[in-house]
Formats: sequence, structure tokens, C-alpha cells
Amino acid sequence: MAIDTTYAIQPGIDAYSAKMASKVSAAGTKSSLDQTDFLKLMTAQLNNQDPFSPVDNTQMVAQMAQFSSVAGISEMNASMKAIATKLGSTSATDAMSFVGKTVLTQGDTAYERQSGGITGAVELDKAATDVLVTIADANGSVVKTLQLGAQPAGSATYDWNGKDDAGNAIEGGPYKVTVDAANGGSTVTARGLVWAPVQSVSVPAGGEPTLNITGLGTVSTSAIRSIA
Repeated sequence: MAIDTTYAIQPGIDAYSAKMASKVSAAGTKSSLDQTDFLKLMTAQLNNQDPFSPVDNTQMVAQMAQFSSVAGISEMNASMKAIATKLGSTSATDAMSFVGKTVLTQGDTAYERQSGGITGAVELDKAATDVLVTIADANGSVVKTLQLGAQPAGSATYDWNGKDDAGNAIEGGPYKVTVDAANGGSTVTARGLVWAPVQSVSVPAGGEPTLNITGLGTVSTSAIRSIA
């Protein structure tokens, strides 16, 4: 005579599943089973399995692998959150170190160095046969034009000693710097990089720190090319 064990096995699982469903419904905000629920369901399955037809080993291994995967993902998420918090703190601390220093970034306002004159760079998207840097005083009058000649793609530096073409020292500042580049008869995209002092740092909640730079306003730390 065959023994029908269906009713001996299923009620236990069904009862536990119903109990869990009741908890989920009562909680209202819980949309899926967590790791604890997953483990309890597996335990209920083992306790109520048919002794004449136990759970297949392959199926059990698959379920254990699924459980390990869920646990691993949860732990990884927690680790990633901790790392993100740490990086945010480090980024803010690093940004604070810029205060009081001079940085090289994209802009058109340059401040005179202690020895006089200014230095900067021109970023070129492509190689150029002619690169021109024009420097004007606070009144907009051109005080110096620098011919950098042919330059490859990338960054080309320039240095102005603070004197006009007649050798007279030009006092004052800040200076307005414009850059132009061409390759034959075609215009080449060029960006002027200037040195300017960092006044302070702003650290928005959950955002990237920004530098408040004299003459240039707010600049992202990722836009800084160099620091002195």
C-alpha cells in the first residue's frame, strides 16, 4: 500500500508561507522577503520534506547558492555605501587643501605673480600652425601679444615677463587673456588656462566640492589642471 505524504509535507510549508504573507501584508512597506525569511522558508522545507522523497541535492545547492548571492549583494551594498561615505569625506578634505594656493584652470582672468607678469597655458584640441595669446589690462587695452607659433594638440605654455614691446614694465592687473589658434585657414578650438588664487571651498551635501577662485567664480575640483 502506497503512503501518500502530500498532506504531511505541504501544510507546514503552506502555513509558514501564509504566515510570512500575513507579516508582509501587515508591514505594508515590505515588498519582498529578506535574508531571514529566505532562510526560514528553507528550514521549513527541510523540516517538512518527504522522508521517502527528500529534496534533490541539486535543488538544495541551487537554493543555497541563491541565498549566498542575496547575502553577498547585501553585504556588498553596505560596503559600497561605506566606501562612498569615506570617499566623500576624503574629497572634501582634499579640497580644503586648495585654500590659499594658486591653481591652473580654464579662464580668462589672470593675476600678476610676485615677480611680475603672468604665466599660463593654451589647450588645443588639434595641432595648430599658429597660436596667439593676447593680454589686456583692466581697462581692456592690449598690453602684449604673444606668438606661440606651431603647437601640437594638447597644452602649450606661455610666460609673459610683465613688459610691453618697448620694454616698459606694465603694472596692475588683473589681466584679461584671450587665445586663438588656427591650422592653415581652419580655426582650431583653443582654451585659455590661467593661474588664480583659491579663496575658499564649498562642500554641498552629497555633492562634489567646488573651489571659489578669485576672478573666476566657482570651479569644480575636477577642472583643476595644476596647483602651486
